[in-house]
Amino acid sequence: MSTLHRAKITIIDCTMNDKEIKIAYTEYDSIQQLSSQDRELAEAAIKATSRSYAPYSRFNVGAAIRLDNGEIVSGSNQENAAYPSGLCAERTAMFYASASHPENAMLSIAIAAGQNGVLLDSPATPCGACRQVMAEYQTKSGRPMSILLVGAKKIWKFSKVDDILPFIFDSL
Repeated sequence: MSTLHRAKITIIDCTMNDKEIKIAYTEYDSIQQLSSQDRELAEAAIKATSRSYAPYSRFNVGAAIRLDNGEIVSGSNQENAAYPSGLCAERTAMFYASASHPENAMLSIAIAAGQNGVLLDSPATPCGACRQVMAEYQTKSGRPMSILLVGAKKIWKFSKVDDILPFIFDSL
């Protein structure tokens, strides 16, 4: 059964100085509850976790991106002994998508994580650097990029990057 957490991301002026942010997302109990397109993307992200190179953390992350031409590209986290020379799965996938398909917008991204070959029960959330890169590609495309955070027992869907990064850095 899916649960809709309904509240647009809005800034509410409570008093002259106090403000509040609310975020809308949908929570699903299983991958079977997703639309066929979202399920396909989630499955690609889960599969990408197996290509993770994580000999130090053993934390395997996979990301899959659906482009506006329908193609799905994926990436996985890549660690390195010279920390922090590694790269997150999300940025690996986005940079690959942009480098190999610069004319195509990124419509959605799914992210899955596991340890020792087992998908985590709850979704793992992207780091701040990955959120900012998502925001930049969303801005570049001029349309929202939806986000699926995939766990074995819980999946969260956000309709746009602003929902997970409300104060996007765009001051340049």
